[in-house]
Amino acid sequence: MSPAPYSHKLRVSQLNARRPLALELAPDAEARVRIAAHLGLLALPQLRLTGTLSPAPNDSWLLEGRLTAQVEQGCVVTLAPVATAIAEDVRRVYSPHAADPEGDEIEMPDDEIEPLGPIIDPGEVLVEELSLALPLYPRTPGAALPDDPGADDAAEGEAGDTRRPFAGLAALLRKDGEDNGN
Repeated sequence: MSPAPYSHKLRVSQLNARRPLALELAPDAEARVRIAAHLGLLALPQLRLTGTLSPAPNDSWLLEGRLTAQVEQGCVVTLAPVATAIAEDVRRVYSPHAADPEGDEIEMPDDEIEPLGPIIDPGEVLVEELSLALPLYPRTPGAALPDDPGADDAAEGEAGDTRRPFAGLAALLRKDGEDNGN
């Protein structure tokens, strides 16, 4: 497993259990280049996570914040750069009562609840939330896939017609039946 492209680790033992901790993570240009490479982005001109890490009931910690970013991805049709603005709310609960799922048949855990260990890493959360917020199929304005991927083949004749792959089967079966009947 490759090392995390960005980290901002906080020791739980050093957090004030009576007061929230203000967070403002804004990775520098070098860190944004590492994050962009890790996520397969063309560029990552802006990235920021602001929020708080607060004590919560049952010895838990609550991370709430807002992720904002400007990303550039390649268009899935033309490969031209596509700029996207991202703004997402972030919420995680770190609980000492949560455990990592184990075994062959596991239930999907609540995606906001994380097991509480000795360290909380809002930097890791920033990268994970950014990866989840990225558009899956970025497109430049006006870029579209062809309506019929087999349209060029159809011009070649029935043998290349991918819309009706069994169009000639009936004729072949009739011909084969005539050859056997003679």
